[in-house]
Amino acid sequence: MSTEFSAENPKSDPTLPVPRTIEYPWMSVSSWRERYDSHVERAARGGVDLLLVGDSITEGWAGTQVWGRVFGTYRSANFGIGGDATQNLLWRLDNGCIGALRPKVVVLLIGVNNLGREQHTPEETARGVRAVVERLSAGFPEAKLVVFGIFPADAAPGTPFRRAIADTNRLLAPLHDGRRVFFHDIGAGFLEPDGTLTAEVSPDSLHLSEEGYRRWADKLAPLVAELMNEKPASTL
Repeated sequence: MSTEFSAENPKSDPTLPVPRTIEYPWMSVSSWRERYDSHVERAARGGVDLLLVGDSITEGWAGTQVWGRVFGTYRSANFGIGGDATQNLLWRLDNGCIGALRPKVVVLLIGVNNLGREQHTPEETARGVRAVVERLSAGFPEAKLVVFGIFPADAAPGTPFRRAIADTNRLLAPLHDGRRVFFHDIGAGFLEPDGTLTAEVSPDSLHLSEEGYRRWADKLAPLVAELMNEKPASTL
């Protein structure tokens, strides 16, 4: 079944930082502002080597078992907030989420809400992601940036949304310079040989299950270890 989205506002500028003003019923634990405030407080304290930034798919690491097994030895912070698009993440970075942080590695996944809720084109979404990368590079000049292509959505291959994701990722691939920015499109690793996205990996054809995070960890753990100049941990 195809993932359906609708625009809440007239099309926004993916590169213009704005706070998110809309709350969603699935954000029952805390509001966007409360989550943002907690990130600002954490950024002010510093002492983070591994920083994750993004939307709900990044935020979802917090509820997994695989995170502690693979990344628990790092001083880490997760600045993912469900529902955010590039312009919302840019605003957070411009308003306290840099703080005293001096991470060695920053992991970025953002853009699916631009294509979906914001109804941005692949070209517009790619511009937004590039703006985030530029802001992260300026805010964390000593960090290595691991940028992931947008993960697959929709259970079936070949849908318009799947094509938009693929087109966006092709536009983002030139971000990779092999020195500070490392772009990885690992979407195929979440799919079956026939291109389907199963409920085992993504129950709602968008967010990841524990198995989905295990697959992401299989790709992410060696990347982080290499950039930290450490031996990779096992995800088993």
